[in-house]
Amino acid sequence: MALYVFRAPLLTGLANVWVVNEPLTKADVIVVLGGGRETRPFEAAKLYQQGLAQRILVMNPKPAPTSVMGLIPSDAELTRQILSKQGVPAPALVILGKEVTSSYEESMAFRDWAKTNAVKSVIIPTDIFHTRRVRWLYRKELKSTGIQVTVDAVPVGEYTASNWWRSEHGVVAFQNEVLKFAYYWVKY
Repeated sequence: MALYVFRAPLLTGLANVWVVNEPLTKADVIVVLGGGRETRPFEAAKLYQQGLAQRILVMNPKPAPTSVMGLIPSDAELTRQILSKQGVPAPALVILGKEVTSSYEESMAFRDWAKTNAVKSVIIPTDIFHTRRVRWLYRKELKSTGIQVTVDAVPVGEYTASNWWRSEHGVVAFQNEVLKFAYYWVKY
């Protein structure tokens, strides 16, 4: 009974412990990960407009069959279009990765690019529950490079850290990220 009565503060506290949202400072680049087109590119454009970085890297996920057929633009192209419509000039954009299929492959593509482009710091805007895995993964994979990784928790329209359990999307997102983090921790 007590768990039910105190579920809101307990579940909010759980989310607040899970979500990583670090203070933002100027960085060399902003990385827009694949997926999250409703949030990530918009936050990246906002950060760019605030002068927090001069370049935005857009991950290039493996195209869906409908993109291969030419029926719809690829994720990278849609993200590029969003950023363009949000006022980010084309010279500030870099499409990165060759058909990456996971957060791990994205981190490797970024690491390889960063080594040849004198990057010392990066901001990665991502969905609130994705932040912990992204920070852990990028810091682990970039440790030898000395690149400073800052993760920006981007609000999601359907839920927040204070009400995520009331939304099916919030419950699924939270449980998926906990499972994915455990999987990544074991695998990588």
